[in-house]
Amino acid sequence: MTLLLIRHGETELNAGRVVQFPDTPLGANGIAQAVRLGRHLATRDIGLVLTSDYRRARMTAGGIIAHTGAPWLEHESLRERNFGDFRGSAYAEHGVDIMAPDFVPPNGEGWPEFHARVDRAWQVIQHYADQVEGDLVVVTHGLVLRSLFERKLHLGAHPITPDLVVHNTSVTIVERISPWRVHELASIVHLDDGPREGGIA
Repeated sequence: MTLLLIRHGETELNAGRVVQFPDTPLGANGIAQAVRLGRHLATRDIGLVLTSDYRRARMTAGGIIAHTGAPWLEHESLRERNFGDFRGSAYAEHGVDIMAPDFVPPNGEGWPEFHARVDRAWQVIQHYADQVEGDLVVVTHGLVLRSLFERKLHLGAHPITPDLVVHNTSVTIVERISPWRVHELASIVHLDDGPREGGIA
């Protein structure tokens, strides 16, 4: 069984560096990315697509499902970090680093709370990995993926650096070896104009 960890496609708020809402949809480019991703995965034996219940993730999962016919489930633990009252505002608008270790957004999640939720998501992922035949696809969000990369997976020859970009619709292939081991990190080979692995900003 192989685990495929996927970030959702691009939204207009992504492109504008704006903190997103749960119901933010994919933009035109994100929809095209999801179609390319679905075609790229069409020949894989996918047993289940497990997706965040946020709209942009569900739309991305839809591109995979349309080309593979795989069954799918939503799970709220796979949601992006909750930035509370900062949703809808530009990253640079508030004059603070919203990614700082000690920053807690008003009515949102601090890092400890967020990482604890990602821990629950990882338990859910492993549960379904034990149940499905074929590959398990997980469609989620950039910070969820970073949390998994940094705390749950063996990266081997794929080091995580502060400026690593986990691109929209990137695919991280994880082999079920003890510990779970990254075989390919944040690949966007399915996008015509992108590098093979997660690029540097």
